Amino acid sequence: MQTPHSARQTPRSDDRQHVEMLEGAFAGYQAELLGMLFFVVGNREDARDALEEAFVKCWRHRDRLTQVENLRGWIFRIALNTARDLRATAWRRRSRPRPDEESNLAALDGQGGEDKEHQEQLRRVRRALAGLRHEEQEVFLLRQNGQMAYEEIARSIHIPVGTVKTRMRMALSNLRESLDSAEDQPEQMS
Repeated sequence: MQTPHSARQTPRSDDRQHVEMLEGAFAGYQAELLGMLFFVVGNREDARDALEEAFVKCWRHRDRLTQVENLRGWIFRIALNTARDLRATAWRRRSRPRPDEESNLAALDGQGGEDKEHQEQLRRVRRALAGLRHEEQEVFLLRQNGQMAYEEIARSIHIPVGTVKTRMRMALSNLRESLDSAEDQPEQMS
């Protein structure tokens, strides 16, 4: 039986656990979140703003963590929704991504020690992903980065599961086509 004193300590202990869980998850997923957010909003500054705002939203709802079955998916869904809201706002302002943003993608990974061939492969994948329609990007990133099931994606973006599967199939097909054509072209020197 709990004493009134220990009952008062439990919420603080639970909150501390939730805070540690959120901070750890955001630290672990930061590079992937930034990458996903970049593709949704179109530039690094907005992606960082969306990441911060997503963290705040998760923080405000940290009491729900005990009900969350897929923490990664929950965080990525909140981040995606935040990015979509930010993108809609940016479109209303008619802002355009800056042309130098592609060169900033490497900074999002935080992986400077890779060999040149691997870096080039990442650039090709990023370009191919950037070439997808926004709807395809969202589904692909939630599935791959957020590790969400098709049903979770459907619920989070309010579309039928069949539509999610179709968008994923189209995303994979377009990525494959884009990457195959990039391999067929000789590398360009900068």
